[in-house]
Amino acid sequence: MTCHELEALRLGLMNVLGTSDRSAREHAEKELEGALDGPIEGLAEADSLSDLQRHLDAALVDLEEEVAAADESDAEYDYLRGRLVAVRDAERSLARLADHGDSFFDDLGETHHSLHDAFPADE
Repeated sequence: MTCHELEALRLGLMNVLGTSDRSAREHAEKELEGALDGPIEGLAEADSLSDLQRHLDAALVDLEEEVAAADESDAEYDYLRGRLVAVRDAERSLARLADHGDSFFDDLGETHHSLHDAFPADE
């Protein structure tokens, strides 16, 4: 049983955040051997939060289709549904991360303007 979406998202986050945890990268790469195509490949190779969101959304659509087509009597059906829940949760967490980044960016702009208000530059 594998959860390609989450491992690919971890790889993409390592790219975006500049994480250099070699063992985590190697583990994720091993989990993804033979599965690097489509949205999974896009996630693993993403270099921005917007790329991560776009590819995760596409991977989620694929996973939802897989769950919809699965036989409920299959022994792996519950795991498949659990993966869907986990990936949806990751999608919400990624959206929060992007929102926090946007908020931080806005705060820096406000701080910059406040600094110039307090200490006007000579023109």
